[in-house]
Amino acid sequence: MSTAQQVPDILSPEFAADPYPAYRVMRETAPLLWHEATKSYVVSRYEDVERVFKDKAGEFTTDNYAWQLEPVHGKTILQMSGREHAVRRALVAPAFRGSDLEQKFLPVIERNSRELIDAFRHKGSADLVDDFATRFPVNVIADMLGLDKADHPRFHRWYTAVIAFLGNLAGDPEVTAAGERTRVEFAEYMLPIIRERRENPGDDLLSVLCSAEVDGVRMSDEDIKAFCSLLLAAGGETTDKAIAGIFANLLAHPDQLAAVRADRSLIPRAFAETLRHTPPVHMIMRQSATEVTLSGGTVPAGATVTCLIGAANRDERRYADPDRFDIFREDLTTTTAFSAAADHLAFALGRHFCVGALLAKAEVETGMNQLLDAMPDVRLADDFRTVEQGVFTRGVQSLPVRFTPVQG
Repeated sequence: MSTAQQVPDILSPEFAADPYPAYRVMRETAPLLWHEATKSYVVSRYEDVERVFKDKAGEFTTDNYAWQLEPVHGKTILQMSGREHAVRRALVAPAFRGSDLEQKFLPVIERNSRELIDAFRHKGSADLVDDFATRFPVNVIADMLGLDKADHPRFHRWYTAVIAFLGNLAGDPEVTAAGERTRVEFAEYMLPIIRERRENPGDDLLSVLCSAEVDGVRMSDEDIKAFCSLLLAAGGETTDKAIAGIFANLLAHPDQLAAVRADRSLIPRAFAETLRHTPPVHMIMRQSATEVTLSGGTVPAGATVTCLIGAANRDERRYADPDRFDIFREDLTTTTAFSAAADHLAFALGRHFCVGALLAKAEVETGMNQLLDAMPDVRLADDFRTVEQGVFTRGVQSLPVRFTPVQG
């Protein structure tokens, strides 16, 4: 068992500036690391993170979400297990795949992308983070739920506070208080809307959730509110970082950008490789149900296990030349990249695999296509160097680009 003194600390400024060298040291010398400040066991190798997520032997639970998520969301589907989890997942999952996603929500995605691009397509310049990525997924979710998009600033503030709470590894009391306040504010906003939607259902996702029934079980108002809160935070923060990340990676590799522009069927490859190379979520925690032996030592029962997705996705034991961004790499399967059979770890795996993976894929494909059409010669603004920020979630904070506006 290694201790934190031997490797860069995950709470240090050096780690925040660039975690990838630290990840490499961890994988090599400390694949299982006790981290005193977060009172957790940190795992960094692909095989170990994959094992924790897939949890075929019932060794790991999501009980940690009782203190990690519940204070800001209420009790969500992520905390549930067994039949409770299976039924809740069966209630929400159909909206995020197949014909529902295709028929109901693809037009919503296309419209929201177009509206945002229309605001800058004639200017010849944009910040793809501020003008598009941070707005697009939240607007889509608000639209899907039948909420007022004029409330976008509130949604954005709420999910930013929630993500800050989840990533508050250092235990800043102000961040904690802001996250807990968000739960109260969101409940005050959402519960009257849920009650009204039960009385007067429409064809939006919120109405579907209000009326959905599986095995005689329906979702309570609190269930629905918690799921909507989770959806805004998880669907907003992650997809916005993914879209910005794809463009940042492709702009840094002009040959690959040219290939994607020429052949749009490569967009899912670019998305999958971005999820591997620069995942939006770098850490997910689980709790050990029993004593478990992983690379580098043993985790006792009842311990918090911090899975470093950002480290595992660059494990040289799993990927050739893992620090290279390459949409054509042969050790990443695009056809399964957005399913529970994925061979990257950005959406987790197993029964808690991200329910919104196909929604994210639809948003990315639509947004990328429309952006590439609107910006045929897109390039980074002069002398701009992209900088990633964040420890728990991570992404570029700004992406100013220039382009020649398309006439017509």
